[in-house]
Amino acid sequence: MIQPLFSLFIVTLVCFTGCFSSVHAAERLNVLLICVDDLRPELNCFGKSYIHSPHIDKLAASGRAFSRHYVQAPTCGASRYTLLTGRYGPTSNGALFQRAGQLKKNPDAVPPSMPGWFRKHGYTTVSVGKVSHHPGGRGGRDWDDDAQPEMPGAWDRHLLPAGAWQHPRGAMHGLAHGEIRNNAKDMDVYQAKPGGDEIYPDGLIVDEAIKQLDQLGAAQKEKDKPFFLAVGIIRPHLPFGAPAKYLTHYKDAKLPATPHPNKPKGKTTWHGSGEFMKYNRWKRNPNTDAAFALEVRRHYAACVTYADALVGRVMAKLDAIGQKDNTIVVLWGDHGWHLGEHAIWGKHALFEESLRSPLIISYKGITKAGTKTDAVVETLDIFPTLCALTNLPQPDFVHGASLAPMLNDPSAAGHPAISYGRGQTIRNDRFRLIQHRDGYVELYDHNSKAGETKNVAAEYPDVAQALSTLLDKRLKR
Repeated sequence: MIQPLFSLFIVTLVCFTGCFSSVHAAERLNVLLICVDDLRPELNCFGKSYIHSPHIDKLAASGRAFSRHYVQAPTCGASRYTLLTGRYGPTSNGALFQRAGQLKKNPDAVPPSMPGWFRKHGYTTVSVGKVSHHPGGRGGRDWDDDAQPEMPGAWDRHLLPAGAWQHPRGAMHGLAHGEIRNNAKDMDVYQAKPGGDEIYPDGLIVDEAIKQLDQLGAAQKEKDKPFFLAVGIIRPHLPFGAPAKYLTHYKDAKLPATPHPNKPKGKTTWHGSGEFMKYNRWKRNPNTDAAFALEVRRHYAACVTYADALVGRVMAKLDAIGQKDNTIVVLWGDHGWHLGEHAIWGKHALFEESLRSPLIISYKGITKAGTKTDAVVETLDIFPTLCALTNLPQPDFVHGASLAPMLNDPSAAGHPAISYGRGQTIRNDRFRLIQHRDGYVELYDHNSKAGETKNVAAEYPDVAQALSTLLDKRLKR
């Protein structure tokens, strides 16, 4: 458990008068939060890419893409804990269930969650799909036990249509036509079957999200009841399964070479890609088999394009119900994913590829729509930002800062981002420092071509010490 050092880390949540002039005209704006699992910022809206993602790119063109957004943890549960609470927290996938246990024992000692805060201030809050760690937000053997909510009191409705996959646990790692993961070694690491979006679990998730938008839009019009709808898309999470039509984009695509593909030397947070390697790989290893590595990358890309098409469907429905101009849309990736960089196929490390993920915020009248910002920001900042955009009271219990400056001016400066997992790390404009539990330090210079392959701590001892001191002030170790 990582505890915040409140006496040393106090962030002033700044809301400039007039920053959101278009927002002030409508004080009851809706929020649509789209969460995409394991999504790399390898999209055209973040820089030229081979990825086919027209709908996410269109969303970025109407808003602000944050090209250097970092998550608090390179794992689903801990990262989503921070998104949904605005606070540093545990490093495990059970982080939100730990919070639920604390709520049960002493509810007054646990600050509200982000959806809980919006619900308290008059919003209807609905979650569909994988928004918290468990799709549908429940515990139990099959993740469908109503007596074990992951986020008590946060949602009016927390939904996961399992369909042929039987239950949320089955949907989480499901392949086409109801295939459920029992033993990962018996499930193919990638797959592309012919059929429509509904042959994989995410198709059903988005079908339900569209139904919810119809209901929420009607309530908004009839009762002036704003909504906070969170939609969690599972792909491109492992296994990489998507309808075959999305793989056709990459049949003849020329994929760029993987940068820094070798296992790092020295002490790092490198790992053996256990989550990936446990699936059926036909006895092939992408670190030693270039053709297999290419196929893995193509199937990952197909999953991204599948997710993009689903985002497009949600956005089209938002427009169809007449709520597009009255809704703040946030697209967020819960962490990055290595596709062979540092000889890793997965997340969980504290390298750039695990910690950098897409963040896009869009609303009507945003200044310089379509201009991305290179400011360093972090997931912690989303909660206070949405409060600023919707004119809700600013919560004094969050650990992030409003992104108002960057939304008003894409050239505005950001702030160092903190992450944790197999150690703790801080990233500023130029450097990443990683501090291991035994005190060992890695320092990487992003102005160097070597990037995160050469530890320069000995060359820049003053930088390493300054970043270490700042990291210690932000987190109680």
